[in-house]
Amino acid sequence: MKKRYQLLLVFVIFAIITYLDRNSISVIGTKITDELELSDKQWGLVLGAFSLAYGAFEIPTGILVDKYGPRVTLFRIVIWWSIFTILTGFVQGFYMLLIVRFLFGAGEAGAFPTASVAIARWFPAIQRGSIQSVVWMGSRLGGALAPFLSVMLANAYGWRTVFYIFGSLGAIWAIYWWFWFKDEPRDMKGITAEEVKEIEEGRSLKTISHNLLPWKTFLKSANLWALMGMYHCLLYGAYFYMSWMPKYLEKGRGIDKSDLSWMVSLPFILGMAGCLAGGFASDYLSKKKGLKFGRRYVGMFGLVMAGICMITGSLIVDTSWAIIFLALGLAFKDFTLPVAWAVATDIGGKNAGTVAGTMGLAGQLGSAIMASAFGFILTSTGSYEIPVRIIGCLVIVGGLLWFKIDASKPLETETE
Repeated sequence: MKKRYQLLLVFVIFAIITYLDRNSISVIGTKITDELELSDKQWGLVLGAFSLAYGAFEIPTGILVDKYGPRVTLFRIVIWWSIFTILTGFVQGFYMLLIVRFLFGAGEAGAFPTASVAIARWFPAIQRGSIQSVVWMGSRLGGALAPFLSVMLANAYGWRTVFYIFGSLGAIWAIYWWFWFKDEPRDMKGITAEEVKEIEEGRSLKTISHNLLPWKTFLKSANLWALMGMYHCLLYGAYFYMSWMPKYLEKGRGIDKSDLSWMVSLPFILGMAGCLAGGFASDYLSKKKGLKFGRRYVGMFGLVMAGICMITGSLIVDTSWAIIFLALGLAFKDFTLPVAWAVATDIGGKNAGTVAGTMGLAGQLGSAIMASAFGFILTSTGSYEIPVRIIGCLVIVGGLLWFKIDASKPLETETE
């Protein structure tokens, strides 16, 4: 197997572990809130703390990866978040949990922007969408496995054991990454000269530079602002499935705990298909229509359909059909997800980490607002459906913002 496809496999495992660590707290949230006696508002603040920290540290981590490379940066990220995943199992109350989850988010920030930089260095530009789709498919596999593994471990050994085990998996991955990966393909042990030539001729990033663009360039980019707005709306929808959906199904829809695992997993199973289809469709259309329309059409279609499905699911009384439409909502959102990350590296060029981190910051602000606001809206209205409908509308707005995004305009040339 060529070295770059070995790297892809390593990233798929990375994505699986990331979402096992990230999603497990929501899946066993009822056990945690019952033992620690947390209210819905407090639980929303705990979930929002992760997203707030994740977003706040996205840009600093993006700058670090542009300056020091993905090997060092990703090792620091995974070790940090693994430690705080393990520490989640030791919390004794609301404030301790809030602090630990905030620091967990701060550590994990920049994980996917850093992976995107490595992909940009190791794969031809025209493959970015499809490669991103495979990596994000791994994240959805992790999200699908989390309900089953978390519930099984929590029932057998207690909810704290879930965090001990999942955190240890991340630490093992980080150690392997440190000793195996090299930032430049030509430095990788065992790679052939033919593969090095194939990679370096096909990637758009011909040389590696650690010179950062001035912030004036970023702030003047209408393209970047549109990308940030789109991803902000996208993560309103994404984080619902990772945070509030288990409680929505159990408390809002009256789903029995014995059926909860597969219902929480279904959106992520469909999301795997959405990730694969979106990335490959975007690369195919980009070859036919160019990057601008190849990325735009796929991104817009996915988010508009996702919002429609979420709103429809919240309006349907029959629980089985409601869950199907909500699951399709994540599948269509994930149709867009790899395309968004491909665009971040398309327009970022030598500063792909900073651009991806900026986009990630905007998205995580959406996650933080949604996670906290959901609890407040629920408390105020007594309805689980109203916040879902609001989220669906925001996701549609994100889809329409694709009209303003042009992946064919690198940031370095946009403001010249």
